Amino acid sequence: MDAFYVTLHITLVFQFISFGSSTCLFGCSCTDDILGRSLLCMETSMGEIPVDIPHDFIKIRIEKSHLTELPRGSFSKVPALEFLWLNFNEIALMNMKSLERLANLTELRLQGNKLTSVPWTAFQDTPKLKILDLKHNHLDVLPEHALRYLPALTYLDLSFNQLSVIAKEVFINWPLFQIAEKAWAKEGMVSNVVLGLHDNPWLCDCRLKGFVEFTRSVSPPIILMNSYLMCSGPALKAHKFFHEIQLKSCMRPVTSAPETNITLPLGANATLTCLVKGRPEPTIQWMYSLKIIRGFVASQTNIDEETFSSQLLIPSLHLADRGLYTCTANNFIGNSSVNITVNIASSDSSLPLLPPVPMLSSEENAYIEIHIAKQTVYGITLEWHAATENPAETWFTIHFGKYDSPKKEMIYIGPGINSYSVSNLLPVTKYEVCVTLKNHPPREGQCIVFVTGSDISEMEQKERLIHIIVIVCAMVLAVPVGMYACTTEARFSCVDRFVDLWRMHRMHDENLQEGARQGTFDSLQATSDEALCKSSMEKPTKRRRSEDKSKGGSAAYLY
Repeated sequence: MDAFYVTLHITLVFQFISFGSSTCLFGCSCTDDILGRSLLCMETSMGEIPVDIPHDFIKIRIEKSHLTELPRGSFSKVPALEFLWLNFNEIALMNMKSLERLANLTELRLQGNKLTSVPWTAFQDTPKLKILDLKHNHLDVLPEHALRYLPALTYLDLSFNQLSVIAKEVFINWPLFQIAEKAWAKEGMVSNVVLGLHDNPWLCDCRLKGFVEFTRSVSPPIILMNSYLMCSGPALKAHKFFHEIQLKSCMRPVTSAPETNITLPLGANATLTCLVKGRPEPTIQWMYSLKIIRGFVASQTNIDEETFSSQLLIPSLHLADRGLYTCTANNFIGNSSVNITVNIASSDSSLPLLPPVPMLSSEENAYIEIHIAKQTVYGITLEWHAATENPAETWFTIHFGKYDSPKKEMIYIGPGINSYSVSNLLPVTKYEVCVTLKNHPPREGQCIVFVTGSDISEMEQKERLIHIIVIVCAMVLAVPVGMYACTTEARFSCVDRFVDLWRMHRMHDENLQEGARQGTFDSLQATSDEALCKSSMEKPTKRRRSEDKSKGGSAAYLY
């Protein structure tokens, strides 16, 4: 009798285990064949990798199921997995540990997703991987170490991506390539390695020289799926095949000018010419007295594949246009510059011209209204409106830098332009930007002080914009945190106090007692009078607001 119960117990346990291992996900189908169990999920609405995938699958195929990312340990509960197909989803992010515990994986297909980059070190967890299909994604970079952790790979498809430049070291450093001709030739084995690199926007300049040479030298067992790789640029090489072009080594730009000292009469049009030779095509920029020129028209033409001409047009020369102009060219190898001096001839020889120094505008009392028109994650766009006697000839100077810096960067802005963008701002940093008439020092009402918000993650950086809170003492217009700005007529200590209070409330928010008035962004309006601008020397709020209204330019705006 005891033997009967023992046998029954073992049978029930076995059936329970078999039932648990044979379950299938809702909306999917499961099959068993000679290779093992397979999971097939087609056109489902799961949206993410299920956490309850049974552990005994050998092949998993989840396609057109709106997956957006591969988080850490996506399939770590299925260590026996050998074939993983995730084609035609919306995967844009792949965690560097998304393949952990998949030591038996031999095939990974990610065709038709939205990957812009791949954490290549993730393949340290898949030493047996032989097939990697990444075609029809958005990959634009292939680092030199990309194939280092793929020693067993026999099929790699990177076609139909956004690759434009690849170093030949990507393949030279590939362990499989290093042993291919040696070991396989000696053993008489034919084990081909197929590479798919076609239909990418290859930029055929000097940076691609090594890769082009590599594709020409490829021979079995390395095989290109399509050996007719085509250039997408530059213009002189577009639509040509790799075997039709010859590329030279990269070189640092060399600049020169036909004339380096120009003298013209007052009111004449001046054209400054700069010749640049370099590989790849350099970026050419004109500067005046070491400040970037904005407002003049600069044109660029290609003389040949490595020689370029840039011309700066200065219409109707004014005395303020005299001085030293610099043409600067740079590429990733280096930079070079040439100086051109512009002189203005006097119509009356008895009246000598003053030395060529920047001239101050005669419109001492010109009114300038300045505000922030647009914000991005790490930048702002500034706009201003000025009431001047001659707008068509009025130049401006932008003074920009950290608030506590005694020396600000100056940028000259030509007539007809009333906006300027500042980028690459540091997080949690106070900046000051002013707009004045050319070479005038900043005056009251011509500056904006703003504080950038705390840093955010890379994914948020792509999807969120910085919001702005514009602050005037005793009045706060509140929106979600990001950036804060106030005019120079507001006390700067107001901003400092606000930022300090915000940080304190963020750190101690959980410990605040019920009923206490909190300086969070939900209650910012209520706390502004009490905490932000509280001072024993402060004038009544009503009087302050009337002063702001009368001055016009000092009022706060929310952009």
